Amino acid sequence: MPFTLPSRIPSGPRRRSLLAGAAGVGAALLTGCSSSDSSGTTGGSPSAAERARARAALDSERLAERYGAVLAVHPTLAERLSPLRAEVVRHAEAFGGGKKASESASASASADPSETPSPGPSAEVPAVEKDALAELAAAERTLADRRTKALLDVPGELARLLASVAAAGAVHAYLLTEGEK
Repeated sequence: MPFTLPSRIPSGPRRRSLLAGAAGVGAALLTGCSSSDSSGTTGGSPSAAERARARAALDSERLAERYGAVLAVHPTLAERLSPLRAEVVRHAEAFGGGKKASESASASASADPSETPSPGPSAEVPAVEKDALAELAAAERTLADRRTKALLDVPGELARLLASVAAAGAVHAYLLTEGEK
């Protein structure tokens, strides 16, 4: 007698195994989420995120001050630097800073870069425009790199903001060195 196949051949895994597998994955995901969320509610993660946000705001404020110092020494660069500086001030405000950045925006000519160390070189503004632009570009790159590294240590929304501002900083560095080739 020939062997006959059952009328219904199961194709793929059975429903029970899929449900059991999905339940296991869901439990693992919930455990992973709850452990990171629970550490956030105990003060570890939010305070780290708050510190990262405050640091990012301060870094942007310092960079805005550096732009102001370069503009004070090289007013002929105003057309080129003012839009970039305005963006840096907006970055500080996005991170929750802004009081200091807004004050420095209104008094950019009188900003003293030695009061607060800026990201990158904290020396006086070079007398040669090309060197001043190179220092600003280096400061932008350094800050963009620092923010990119910080992405792994901050929660989602702040990480997206840091990534966006780091990308903007990289573009600023490019724009500052454009034409040097």
